[in-house]
Amino acid sequence: MAGMKSLKKRRRIQVIVAAAVALVIAAALIGYGFRDGINLYRSPAQVAATAPEPDEYFQLGGLVKEGSIVNRDGVAFDFVITDGAAEIPVSYVGRDPRPDLFTEGQGTIAKGYYRNGRFEARDLLAKHDETYMPKEVVDTLKEAGVYQDPSS
Repeated sequence: MAGMKSLKKRRRIQVIVAAAVALVIAAALIGYGFRDGINLYRSPAQVAATAPEPDEYFQLGGLVKEGSIVNRDGVAFDFVITDGAAEIPVSYVGRDPRPDLFTEGQGTIAKGYYRNGRFEARDLLAKHDETYMPKEVVDTLKEAGVYQDPSS
C-alpha cells in the first residue's frame, strides 16, 4: 500500500515540474517577442537620449521637419525627423522612389539603422493621419505638443 502513495506523490511532483518548465519557456518566448516589439519603434527623443546599437534595425517615427528635405542622386535624399523634443537627421538610402505622401510636416516612419549620428533609412512609410500612424508616434507627438488631431 505504501508504494502506491509514493507513486502518486512522485507523479504529482513530475506534473508540477513540467508545468513550471512550460511556464518558464512561455514567459521567455513572450519576453523575446516583446523585446523585438519594443525595440522596433523609437521616437527622436528616445534615440537622442540613448543611441541604439549600430547594427540594431528599428523604426524611427515622427514628423518630417519643414524645409529639411534635400535631394541627392537617384532616389536618395536627406531629411530630418522630429517629435518636437528632438531632431534626428535621416539619409534615405533605399531602392524605391520617395512615397507620394512623403512631404514636409507630415508623419513618417523610417526603418533602418542609427549610425554616426545619422539614421540610415532603408524603408519609408508616409502617413497622413492617425488612422495610419502608429499610436506610439501620435503619443510622442502629443506629448511634445506638436500633434494636432485631424478631427478637432
